[in-house]
Amino acid sequence: MVPFSFHNQEMQLVSGAPGKASALYWPREQALLVADLHLEKGSYYARTGQMLPPYDSRETLERLASAVRITGARRVFALGDNFHDSLGPDRLEPHAAGMLSALTRALDWVWITGNHDPELDKRAGGTCLEDLEIGGIVLRHMAQAGTRKAEVSGHFHPRLVVEARGRRIARPCAVRSEERLILPAFGALTGGMNAADPAILSALQPAGAIDALVPTQDRLVCYPLWRKAA
Repeated sequence: MVPFSFHNQEMQLVSGAPGKASALYWPREQALLVADLHLEKGSYYARTGQMLPPYDSRETLERLASAVRITGARRVFALGDNFHDSLGPDRLEPHAAGMLSALTRALDWVWITGNHDPELDKRAGGTCLEDLEIGGIVLRHMAQAGTRKAEVSGHFHPRLVVEARGRRIARPCAVRSEERLILPAFGALTGGMNAADPAILSALQPAGAIDALVPTQDRLVCYPLWRKAA
C-alpha cells in the first residue's frame, strides 16, 4: 500500500495486481473505496451476441476481497457503475453471487449509484445511495465541475498514457487535484480514458494542479497532467 495525503487525510492506494487498477483505502474510516466495478458486463454483452468471458464478476470480486484482506477494511464504498446495468444482480452466476453476498454481509457496504446502474436496489445487498458525505468528503459517481467541496469519484476510468523508448505504456491511475480525486475503474472488463483527456481535466476544475497517481511496488509515481497558468 502506498500512502499519500488528500484533504488533510492519509489515504493509501492498494494495487489490485501488477498492471491492474487500484482501490483507495482510508485508514481513519477503515474504509475501502472502489469505482466502476461493472459487474456482469460480460453477461450484458452476451445477450447481444458479443461473447465475452463470463467470469468477469468473479475475477473482480476476488480482487476486491483480496484488497479487503490486505487493508483490514471494515467498510466498502463502491462509487457507481457497480453493475454494468441495473439488472446485473439477477444475472450473477452462483459462485459470484455467493462471494458478493458474503462480502456485503461481513462489511458495512454502501453502493453509490452511477449512470449504468441508477436503479440498483437491495437485490445486491448493502445500502444504495446517490451520494454520501463522510468526514467532510463527498463520495459520488461523477465529479462535479465547479464544486468547492472535497470529493472522491469514479466514472472516467482514468489511465496514465506515456511514450517511453518508442513504446506506448498505459496504466490505470488515480487523478488528483487539491480537493478532488478520481479513482480508476476497478472492474476486470473495464477500459480506460487518457488521464490527460480534457473531459477529466475539466471535471476537476477549479484547480491549481492536477496529477496522475500510479502506485508501484514501493512508491507512488506522481505525474503532472495540468498546471494553472501563472
